[in-house]
Amino acid sequence: MRIGYPCINLSLQCRSSRTFRLKSYSQELMEKTVRDNLSCLQEILQYNLAHGILYFRISSDLIPFASHPICDFPWQEVFSEEFKALGGFVKKHKMRVTMHPDQFILINALEERIITNSVRELVYHAEVLDLLGVDLTCKIQIHVGGAYGDKKRSMTRFSQNFRELPPAVKRRLVVENDERIYSVADCMEVHRLTGIPVVLDALHHSANNRGETLGEALSLTSSTWRKRDGLPMVDYSSQKKGAKIGTHAYALDLKDFRRFLAETRGYDFDLMLEVKNKERSALRALKLVSEIE
Repeated sequence: MRIGYPCINLSLQCRSSRTFRLKSYSQELMEKTVRDNLSCLQEILQYNLAHGILYFRISSDLIPFASHPICDFPWQEVFSEEFKALGGFVKKHKMRVTMHPDQFILINALEERIITNSVRELVYHAEVLDLLGVDLTCKIQIHVGGAYGDKKRSMTRFSQNFRELPPAVKRRLVVENDERIYSVADCMEVHRLTGIPVVLDALHHSANNRGETLGEALSLTSSTWRKRDGLPMVDYSSQKKGAKIGTHAYALDLKDFRRFLAETRGYDFDLMLEVKNKERSALRALKLVSEIE
């Protein structure tokens, strides 16, 4: 099991997600910002390696406005060597990197404009991973989307639009269950329609399920991952007390995490800790896992 965290390292001074106002856009500002972001991503990966953290979710803001029509900066060519070096580092140390666009990515939307914008954003994410040169275990993770008054038709629309996506996107796309609309069972139906692997989000499953235990849900989702997709991906957080259902806790709850490990024993997967204090909880999780083993 590789354990990771998303996007930001709180122990470092830099951020790989620096951006700027759209009205300030210029090629010069883009070049400086992207250079700084890629440099910080290298720092994060080096920190992670030094601390045994081999799984990381790259910020979607790595390249500001990359999918916006205003972007006329050829970042792919300008920084091709930097991407190659970063990807080489990931591959050399058997790390896994993924990306997770925001929830406004809706390929089952009713409006064509939303679908077009979503596809443009997904193409950008696929470009980042392809420029890194990483294999197909490095995924782009999304939600199924809205129900729009008819969940079954919305899942069908997802599958139809999925088939029209560029191959570079389709081969990396995975879908996760959510806390309100699409349960693991629903995502399994989406898998049946598309072949897309399913990520299990443990917190979402606790809030939205059809009575499956966590172990049963993991058994189902694990069956959707082919060899080329790598180990199944699982997201974990405990519920923040007193907050809206599905809100991630600030820090790792060791008691709840021990329960999670017990309920998923026997399965091999890579674990993304969606916990607010990032690498600090990842380090605690690694220590607990090593003690149990």
